[in-house]
Amino acid sequence: MSAEQILAQTARPDTHRMVELDIDGMTCASCVARVERKLAKIDGVSASVNLPLESAQVSVPAGVTDQQIVDTVNATGYKARLKTPAGREPHAVDHTAPGHNGMDHGSMGHDAMAGAEHQDHLGHGGTAAALRPRLITAAVLTVPVFLISMLPALQFPHWGWVAAALSLPVVSWSAWPFHRAAAINARHFASTMDTLVSLGVAAAYLFSAVSLIADPLLTAHAGPMAAAMGAGHAELYFEVAAVVVTFLLLGRYLEANAKAKAGDALKALLSLGAKDATVLRNGAEAKVPAEDLAVGDVIVVRPGEKIAADGVVVEGSSAVDASLITGESLPVDVGVDDAVTGATVNTSGRLLVRATRVGAETTLAQMGRLVSQAQSGKAPIARLADRISAVFVPIVLGLAVLTFALWLLFSGDIQAAFTAAVAVLVIACPCALGLATPVGLLTGTGRAAQLGILIKGPQILEDTRTVDTILLDKTGTVTSGKLSVAAVRSMGALAEVDILRFAGAVEAASEHPIAHAIAAAARTDSAAGTLPAVTDFRSSPGGGVVGTVEGHRVLAGRTGWLTENGIELDGGHLAALAQAQSLGATAIWVAVDGLPAGLVSLQDTIKEGSVAAIARLKSLGLRPLLLTGDNAAVAAQVAAAVGIAPEDVLADVLPEGKVAAVRRLQAAGATVAMAGDGVNDAAALAQADLGIAMGSGTDVAIEAADLTVMGNDLGQVATAIELSRRTLGTIKTNLFWAFFYNAIGIPVAALGLLNPMIAGAAMAASSVLVVANSLRLRRFGR
Repeated sequence: MSAEQILAQTARPDTHRMVELDIDGMTCASCVARVERKLAKIDGVSASVNLPLESAQVSVPAGVTDQQIVDTVNATGYKARLKTPAGREPHAVDHTAPGHNGMDHGSMGHDAMAGAEHQDHLGHGGTAAALRPRLITAAVLTVPVFLISMLPALQFPHWGWVAAALSLPVVSWSAWPFHRAAAINARHFASTMDTLVSLGVAAAYLFSAVSLIADPLLTAHAGPMAAAMGAGHAELYFEVAAVVVTFLLLGRYLEANAKAKAGDALKALLSLGAKDATVLRNGAEAKVPAEDLAVGDVIVVRPGEKIAADGVVVEGSSAVDASLITGESLPVDVGVDDAVTGATVNTSGRLLVRATRVGAETTLAQMGRLVSQAQSGKAPIARLADRISAVFVPIVLGLAVLTFALWLLFSGDIQAAFTAAVAVLVIACPCALGLATPVGLLTGTGRAAQLGILIKGPQILEDTRTVDTILLDKTGTVTSGKLSVAAVRSMGALAEVDILRFAGAVEAASEHPIAHAIAAAARTDSAAGTLPAVTDFRSSPGGGVVGTVEGHRVLAGRTGWLTENGIELDGGHLAALAQAQSLGATAIWVAVDGLPAGLVSLQDTIKEGSVAAIARLKSLGLRPLLLTGDNAAVAAQVAAAVGIAPEDVLADVLPEGKVAAVRRLQAAGATVAMAGDGVNDAAALAQADLGIAMGSGTDVAIEAADLTVMGNDLGQVATAIELSRRTLGTIKTNLFWAFFYNAIGIPVAALGLLNPMIAGAAMAASSVLVVANSLRLRRFGR
């Protein structure tokens, strides 16, 4: 969405606006569900909360203030604040202005960066740096507790008191993040995975401490003597409490490190922009911060420097490396009047660039926003996990109590009952469930951004799985869209050089791509490099042009245009036209003073890589169809060259017919993807089940699409679909193992077949494995 559209949307009092929050204190899927549920109780408000990023995107109607949103989250037991740009002070919240969203529009390009950096500062349950001292303390004290408790040979008189003393800092200070979160939730009559951990650890320690106090002689003897007297560690669970805390802290520490890596791609993308720029003001160069640039500023870009804003070259020529934005490796030659993108690198000559988009309006800022929004969304596949997590913890608490009661009832063994109940509490923590979707989405969309691919939201991942047909607009997608004159054929007394000169003169007044190509060729062919003047010019869209050149009435256009103007074509003329078209050319008639003078044949070039890209699309199970407004002969020629079947060519399709073509395919049962880059593709992109915009195209096309590839290479379309499917597959794998882990672990623990220490290790490992599986997406395409 362009800045103008965003401004227009926020200015309308009857529409929802988007408020972005940073939220501290969430630790699992249950926390996410609670925050979303509370916010949804406000009329008209809906929220999508992201656990790894500890952020939320809240859709807020008119009449609801930002402070209401923040207070609602705070009342839930977490700490919320409006997301602010990196490096700036938080905005003050106007409690009385319902339309204020806590962010000025100039800051919007930085919001995604702030969100990406936020996870470094907070992380799920704390940063790695914050968890490290608690983990080290727990590990150092847990090792002797474990060895003393488990190995009779190392036991000494009254070792139980030593174990109690050593494990106390572990279950109190080291485990404080769990206890604190559990207490906060308890104050709001809620429970999360921290509740399970806190109860399990506290129960194990307190049960052991009470047993030791009630029977001081429990560990009065050591080693063989203790065994002979029937005493030992069986009634004490200090090592269980300490080991569970240590394993869980280790899991969170590894998880925090891994998740920081998952967000590296977005942070790298958002850090690409130039920090400052050299501008021409009053004839002198001045260096200013990039954020202070204004539309219309002329930026001086020397070789090796980044272009600080989107703009147009007004002086100089160079090659620009756009690989960081588009994913394409080869530099692109640019000259006067060519558009350039901010954050790309000038590799050779000196350029003067007039800024057309700055700050939040630049391509880079829009990419950051799209990626951040996609990462904050929810895939449909995650809804089941959300519904389960909302009621999961209370159910587990009930199962733990039931396990204890049944064991006590049927066995009478309080130690066995207690062990089974604690194992149920520890093994059931739904941490992996809460991470399964968002971490996969975070990594996949981040990697896509590095490859120059923007995925607008999680729903798109599902759509890429179901599409079976892809419509490819010929010009600009399969071909370069840059026509050039291939041949001029005289059909009368006029020489070919004069035909081209007359045609170039009259076409020079038109904006059509064909006209540009003919005019450019005529100027190149002219000794003076100039064209004659044209008067009485008239243009007919889709037909041709007419004007007076050097006293001659000149028409240039399609067959129908000549017929409409009373110019007759005989069989020989039509045969020449058919021959030109059979060679894959677009042929334009030139008539002078009412008689056909000749044909100008133009050809588009097939993009390098289009053949391989279409082969990849086929390997992904897609049926490629070529869509074009060109005649059937030209379309067939291009289709044959790139490997598309003749029956899969839709030619002579007018712009308004593209939507109808998509609808016909959908009516026939196809799930359709559409790739295009022009204004006249926008409606078809919106109609398609999956719209894919080529980044070289217009803002309208990009806005209408679901996926955007920032480069010009059709191969990126195949890559976008493949990566989207891979991301969805990773999320599904994560969810399967998270569900499987709990589905198997809880019954095994309830049956008394699982030691609480092993349960703690398994729970921590499940979270780390989910994150590690997601991180494999970082290697996609390498």
